[in-house]
Amino acid sequence: MIKKTLYFGNPVRLSRKDAQLTVEFPEDSGQEKRTIPIEDIGIIVLDDPQILIGQALLSSLLDNNVAVLCTNSSHMPAGMFLNMQGHTEMAERHGLQIEASAPLKKNLWQQTVQQKIINQAGMLRLYDQPFQELIFMAGKVKSGDIENKEGHAAAFYWRRLFDPEMGFKRGRFEEGPNKLLNYGYAILRAVVARSLCGSGLLCSIGIHHRNKYNPFCLADDIMEPYRPYVDKVVCEIVDSNIDCSELTPELKRILLQIPAMDVQLEGETSPLMVAMQRTTASLARCFEGTTRKIVYPQLE
Repeated sequence: MIKKTLYFGNPVRLSRKDAQLTVEFPEDSGQEKRTIPIEDIGIIVLDDPQILIGQALLSSLLDNNVAVLCTNSSHMPAGMFLNMQGHTEMAERHGLQIEASAPLKKNLWQQTVQQKIINQAGMLRLYDQPFQELIFMAGKVKSGDIENKEGHAAAFYWRRLFDPEMGFKRGRFEEGPNKLLNYGYAILRAVVARSLCGSGLLCSIGIHHRNKYNPFCLADDIMEPYRPYVDKVVCEIVDSNIDCSELTPELKRILLQIPAMDVQLEGETSPLMVAMQRTTASLARCFEGTTRKIVYPQLE
């Protein structure tokens, strides 16, 4: 079942009653109270400082492995609540993850970078841009990506993805489509973190990313091959000539559909959130030693 992504951008009171999320609006809003089954929810975005949420609801959301995102003053996701007991064998899986050998982690990162570059090539092919160089780079990625093919591919990719006349420059604090990309990646990161917890893995211990200040290193690793799907949604927004100078509620609504977008995984079409569950489950099996391949989607 596809889990819902809910966005709250105005003052509301959120509470729990009979396994339902209850949404109460201010009296002067003219809106009636709504209820949503908690088991149907995958992600919640809280984007207003006047939102009130009950502890009983938070507890139930976490019990159902719902990722709860809170935004900052710039309305960008800045923090996340996640279930700390998302799998019955969590302690064992944590141990296997922590003890994973360096060669295994380097191999897993090699696979991750290869698929990211292949999916970037898929994006360029969709937009009739040169992509064969990326296919070549993907085939040359070594264990641990010691030659930084990921960085070289990114430079090639971003120069061609958007119209050169836009003067696009990829950066976290740059203007234009970057705001959309950053928001989309934040939603994607929540999807990955939720699935990792559900697979009994620690988000803080990555296979490549290492940062003592980052509690989501593994999520940042595993999301890499999925980034081009966010890029695809953003490109569609840009092509529609919608004003992208501000991250409006309408643009957020479009980006919040990313978890439900279709992707191709092992010859089957499934929603991105479902595919992510299969990806993180395959990663857990890699740590267990039952396989050495992470299952990633391929953008076509």
